[in-house]
Order: sequence, then C-alpha cells, then structure tokens
Amino acid sequence: MSEAIANQEGFDAQQSGRLALFKEFWSYFSENRGAVIGMIFFFCVVLVAIFANFIAPHSATEQFRDAFLQPPFWQVGGEWRFPLGTDAVGRDVLSRLIYGSRYSLFIGCIVVSVSLVFGVVLGLCAGFFRGKVDIVIMRVMDVVLAFPSLLLALVLVAILGPSLINAMIAIAIVQQPHYVRLTRAAVLGETTKDYVTAARGIGVGKLRLMFVTILPNCMAPLIVQAALSFSSAILDAAALGFLGMGAQPPTPEWGTMLAEAREFILRAWWVVTFPGVAILTTVLAINLMGDGLRDALDPKLKRS
Repeated sequence: MSEAIANQEGFDAQQSGRLALFKEFWSYFSENRGAVIGMIFFFCVVLVAIFANFIAPHSATEQFRDAFLQPPFWQVGGEWRFPLGTDAVGRDVLSRLIYGSRYSLFIGCIVVSVSLVFGVVLGLCAGFFRGKVDIVIMRVMDVVLAFPSLLLALVLVAILGPSLINAMIAIAIVQQPHYVRLTRAAVLGETTKDYVTAARGIGVGKLRLMFVTILPNCMAPLIVQAALSFSSAILDAAALGFLGMGAQPPTPEWGTMLAEAREFILRAWWVVTFPGVAILTTVLAINLMGDGLRDALDPKLKRS
C-alpha cells in the first residue's frame, strides 16, 4: 500500500513539474505577440487543410467552361460562386488555395521530419565519436553548404526527375547540414558535463548514452530550427513548383499555381496575387512562431 502511495506521489510530482515547465514556456512565448498571432494563423491553416473537403466550395480540379478568368466577386463580372475568381481553365481559385494548404503542410512535415531525423543521427555521431567520423561527416556537410540551396535543389530534382516527392527529397538534403551542425555543437557542449561523465562511469552503453542521455538535452535549439525550416521548406517547394521542377499540374500547390498564372499577370491579377499572398502569410506566420519558440526555449534570452 505504501509503495502504491509513493508511486502515485512520484507520478503527481512529475505531472506538476511538467505543468510548471509548460507554464514557464507559455509565459515567455506569450510575451511575443507576433509569435502568438503567427501560431493562431498557423493553426487556422492546419484546420483549413484538415477540413478542406468541407470548406472548399468546389473541387480543386473542377473546370467551369463558362467562367474562364472570371474576376473576384467585388469586381465587375465577378460572382459569389467564385469568391476569388477563376483561373485560365475555369477552376475556382479559392478552392485551389484551400486544397493547396494540404500540400504545403505535407511538404513542410515530410521535409522537416526527414532532415531532422538524419541530421540528428549524423550530428550525434560526429559530436560523440569525434576523430575521423567527425571529419568525414562535417566535410560532406560543408560541401553541401558550399552550394546555393535553391541551385542545389534544382540540380537534384533535375537528376531525380520533376515531381513533388523528388522536390521534397532535394529540399530535405539541402536542409540537413543545418541540423547536423546544430546537433554536433550541442553534443560537444553536453559531453563534458558531469551527468554524461557519471553515465559513462556506471557503464551506460553508447547508443543509450547518445539517444537517451544526451539527445533530450539538445532538443531546444533543434525544435527552433525545425520551426524555421518548416517555412523554408514551403518556400523552397513553391520556388521549385514555380520553376516547373516541383509539383506538376493540375496539382493545386501554391508554387505551381503561380507558374500556371505567369502569362496572365497583366490580364488577371488575382490568379497570381492570391497564391502569392497565401505563401507570404503562411511563411511569415511560421517564422513569427519560430521566433517565439526561440525566445521561450533559449535560456540566454530569458529574463531573470
């Protein structure tokens, strides 16, 4: 009975500790109003992507032959059936923007997940084993960083073939060195601390020491980098789509929508403006949220 009570008390203490950490994090995060606004906007984009089938007035690929390049509802010739107008083949711009949010979030999640996992593993190996392992990994990362990111992504997609999947692979490879360098720097700072020395002394295995003991204490800067890389992934994917090397028509990806609308910039401003605004606001919201995470998770930025 006493053992059960002690276990319950330990569980309650752990829960209260987590709650206190969350309250401390939120107190610093909420001080940045831009970060809060960015978070709210980002969650709205997530909800729009999840419920796109219910929110969008039309299908993303449905063509209305009687409404080519129809302007938004507030202009002469516009109608409420197409609130933001239609494109050159009669597809509803608003519906394509709504469904396009799914692709942007999907791209960000996949790219960040892949680059984070591989970057963390390589960074841990480089910082923990040092020596030749460190030299080989970091020199490869230096070579990748020596190329302009978009140019390298274009070359990789040209080799693999234009498609959304290949574009995500290329962007993940381009972003990976940032995680490797950040993880390595954090590991080098942690391996000299007393708790790591104590873990070595009691015979903790190398894998457990790397992934269970050291890695959790390196996650704060990685979380911030992941948030900022999410917006970079969306932006790079849109750039590749605009250049015809990313998602291919009729996929309602925002960069591809811009590419399809290039020749109608002067005749139909809405087919270019609204996808551009969607990219701008989403990337800005994620960057603002990333700044808030940095302020809340970096002990150097916290006031005493």
